[in-house]
Amino acid sequence: MSTVEAVITSIQGLSASSGDLYALHDLLKGAVDSLRTDSELQLSTLDQLDPSKHSLGYLYLLDVLTYGPVSKEKVLLIARFINACDAVQIRLASEKFVSLCKRFKDKVLELRDPLLGVAPLLAAVHKVQVSTKRLTALHPDCLQLCLLAKCYKAGFSVLSDDILEVDQPREFYLYCYYGGMICIGLKRFQKALELLYNVVTAPMHIVNAIALEAYKKYILVTLIHSGQFSISLPKCASTTAKSSFKTWCTPYIEVGMRYNDGKISELEAVVVANSSDFEKDNNLGLVKQAVASLYKRNILRLTQKYLTLSLQDIANMVQLANAKEAEMRVLQMIQDGQIHALINQKDGMVRFLEDPEQYKTSEMIEIMDSVIQRTIGLSKNLIAMDESLSCDPLYLGKVGRERQRYDFGEDFDTVPQKFSM
Repeated sequence: MSTVEAVITSIQGLSASSGDLYALHDLLKGAVDSLRTDSELQLSTLDQLDPSKHSLGYLYLLDVLTYGPVSKEKVLLIARFINACDAVQIRLASEKFVSLCKRFKDKVLELRDPLLGVAPLLAAVHKVQVSTKRLTALHPDCLQLCLLAKCYKAGFSVLSDDILEVDQPREFYLYCYYGGMICIGLKRFQKALELLYNVVTAPMHIVNAIALEAYKKYILVTLIHSGQFSISLPKCASTTAKSSFKTWCTPYIEVGMRYNDGKISELEAVVVANSSDFEKDNNLGLVKQAVASLYKRNILRLTQKYLTLSLQDIANMVQLANAKEAEMRVLQMIQDGQIHALINQKDGMVRFLEDPEQYKTSEMIEIMDSVIQRTIGLSKNLIAMDESLSCDPLYLGKVGRERQRYDFGEDFDTVPQKFSM
């Protein structure tokens, strides 16, 4: 019996129970080298296996068969396997499964058909993810394909869970960066701001390209969503980020400063002067959205000062071309729920109204309750993480060494005796 035949027989006979799967896993690990040099192993060999029942063995054989150049036929075969495989079995060889999925993603991008990889990668994320709180190595790849295929809603479904466990910082950077771009595509600017904030404030000793690009978008999304810009980074940002971002993101900081002044002409002049930089960064469209948001922000400021204004007065104060353009912008803001107003078409007057929401409808109560429940859940997770960290021997050992180094004396809490190093 050849090596391939022996392996196929073992896969068919040892894929039924968890105990047999561990034995099969050991056998497959030992047979990888011989399988790679065995000419009898062909794509047709896989026809003897069921990817849903023999997932572990199918994974090993498919990995060997796709180790070199990957044809379109193999790409489709990988896609079918990812969709059909059993999550319990592939988690026994999760690193090999992740490697196969990344090879699949690279080939899909090479074929310039990211849409082909969206559904399989979404399935792969859920199958390899042990907990919804854990970030996997496939999260960034999945979001990248969703972004390139413009499947923003599919990508947003991946962002619905709160990630609390991260293994590799780079994966977290990319997850938040791609996630932020997907939210920008859906115009969910608050969620985008939250994700980009995570990248900008993440601990770093050296500024990386992902953080720089995230900060550029962070500035623009802040302007669109909040209508104001602060040159000072949040206190939790690293010293490296605070010193480096200002140097590398000067055109964006200038846009933020001119935005704060509220003068459209000066802001547009800055945009024109730096348009090549914005275009090179693929941010020109987002910059234009920021400029458009300043018109809305200036109209919003008028609602805080006046009860009634003519459309022509609004056009003059906000630097719009004419009363017709002012009317269109006011109507759009009313439709989006950004302001509450009535327009008298006869005399061209706008009457600004109070927010009619009384915050006592059943729908609003449900929204408030969901926010409260999420906050309670995050609080519990934070307490659990704090307790886990406070009992971690590595952390306690480092705390002990830092205490000896700086000699905090009696003001510093002592390390619990049972965890003393």
